[in-house]
Amino acid sequence: MTTSVFVTGAAAGIGRATVQRLLEEGYRVGAYDVDVAGLGSLAEEHGAAVADGLLVTGRLDVTDADEWAARLAEFTASSGGALDVLINNAGILSSGPFEDIPLAKQRLMVDVNVGGVLNGCHTAHPYLVASGQAQVINLCSASAIYGQAELATYSATKFAVRGLTEALDLEWRAQGIRLTALWPLFVNTGMVDGMDIGSSRSLGVRLTAPDVADAILAAITAPRRRLPRGVHRAVGRQAKTMLAASDMAPGWVLRAVNARVASH
Repeated sequence: MTTSVFVTGAAAGIGRATVQRLLEEGYRVGAYDVDVAGLGSLAEEHGAAVADGLLVTGRLDVTDADEWAARLAEFTASSGGALDVLINNAGILSSGPFEDIPLAKQRLMVDVNVGGVLNGCHTAHPYLVASGQAQVINLCSASAIYGQAELATYSATKFAVRGLTEALDLEWRAQGIRLTALWPLFVNTGMVDGMDIGSSRSLGVRLTAPDVADAILAAITAPRRRLPRGVHRAVGRQAKTMLAASDMAPGWVLRAVNARVASH
């Protein structure tokens, strides 16, 4: 049976590139977003896949658990109630000094970036168990290595995603569900349009959406091992260096490095 993958935030950026990459590899993909127009253009680009039942699109507000339940039921109806891969990609970002970002925008980041992942994992669990060899890929961020200045709340949401991924990997391993947290740095998508903060000036924007889509495919196809390699997969040379260094450097060094990066 064709592997089924459910992708949130699929209308643009990383999500859209991921849907396109998975369709190229023959997966059956559910593409979901609040951007109905973006989903419409995605479906138009892949009309043959829609006709063959390999691409299903639908509106999903990830902060709404009832919508999750409805979309998952619709998508899995033709796969015996099973879901092979859940990709929690939907996310939003506001950057700048913490006090200058309206509180409503900061709460919305928490609702989407954290609440969306909570809703997805919890609502999808029965379908993932039914698969027998399922996987959840949560889009994390290199900003979850150490709290990032001018990305304070966004960084905090990614720390929450990191913790949830690690915990569920331990809880769900015996149920045949593998958890992966993907760690890109800045990616050239709409999320960084207009961004002008110290860390983006220091580090640049060196990743593209297809780069991350390729990393997602690599995570899906990675062999399962008796001794898991761990839940974290950095994307790009910068993130790989930073993640490796964070495992060895003391906290005061991480603070100093991040303070310098943010000062540009």
